[in-house]
Amino acid sequence: MTVLGVGIIGCGNISRTYLRNAPLFRGVEMRAVADMAPAAARARADEFGVKALSVDDLRASKDVAIVVNLTVPNAHYPVSLAALKAGKHVFTEKPLAATAALGRKLVAAAKANRRAIASAPDTILGPAGRMARGLVEAGVIGKPISGTAFMMSHGMEHWHPNPDFFFKPGGGPVLDLGPYYVTQLVNLLGPVRRVLASTTIGNPTRTVSAEGPNKGKRIKVETPTTAHALLEFASGARVMLGMSWDVWRHGMHPIEIHGTEGSMRVPDPNFFGGIVEVARGRGEWERHDTSGAVFGKPNNPPDNPANANYRVLGIAELAEAIRTRRASRLSGDVALHALEVMEGVLRSGARNRAITLPATRARPGVMTEEDAAALAAD
Repeated sequence: MTVLGVGIIGCGNISRTYLRNAPLFRGVEMRAVADMAPAAARARADEFGVKALSVDDLRASKDVAIVVNLTVPNAHYPVSLAALKAGKHVFTEKPLAATAALGRKLVAAAKANRRAIASAPDTILGPAGRMARGLVEAGVIGKPISGTAFMMSHGMEHWHPNPDFFFKPGGGPVLDLGPYYVTQLVNLLGPVRRVLASTTIGNPTRTVSAEGPNKGKRIKVETPTTAHALLEFASGARVMLGMSWDVWRHGMHPIEIHGTEGSMRVPDPNFFGGIVEVARGRGEWERHDTSGAVFGKPNNPPDNPANANYRVLGIAELAEAIRTRRASRLSGDVALHALEVMEGVLRSGARNRAITLPATRARPGVMTEEDAAALAAD
């Protein structure tokens, strides 16, 4: 198998996870890191034994075939565009871009430069997403009719040392964590055709309580921190989506899908594994534990594993798609549709009316257990 070199631009918190996970996968090798703050790149390079380069040098490096964009959301577009124009394939953290208009330009640029672009979340390719989709497509719950998806917490300022960007345009729960939920819903139910939403800002300011130099800093909130939306899918299914950073405690399940023959619970799409539950008719919940499947074994946090975190799966899948000259399961078209859904939620909330989305057939491709196993390191 041809191994493709990978370079990371953006050496913040999440870069450590990518660098730590890379040896778990076949066909990719981390070779360089870069950051607008050279000291941050050097620190990661020293920690993981890769090269620290300038951003320009990383884009020009012949050792790098895939650029992984781990910058803040508002930088996703210029960083990814420059990499594509430099002849690199791109895997970007979510969202694809800060706006759908910029996302469309990235998809067009990838096609114009004959390069692939794919985007997180790759969690949907984990065993929970694979099992849930298999059950839906096998007709276990019949035709999906309705559902709910909830992400609720009290924000990021209590743990993230630099949380400003979470509360600015391009951030917020809809664009920051919404990609996990929206992409999983599209994976299970297909594309969305219309959105109706209501949004609000719960608190006009946030105070950083995480330890570090910004502790006590007050942040002006400039994007909705609570959104409730009705998603109407092209298939006819309707799902209520709730995204909030104004909730102290709750008891809502991450995702539930209800069909003509039964119901299904899907675990937190921020992770790769978990327990998928199915109730046939009025029967009891049947538990399907995915911890024994490929990329389902809990490995996070490293010192006391409680959940499955196999970020880099999407990069390995992209590399395999490049080698076999097919579209990635997490292609720019899929990421763009998820972004259009999320932007539709924000636009609907701001305009107080339903938003019809561009027609698309975009949906992640199916990954089988055999497909997943082929990407796992020996």
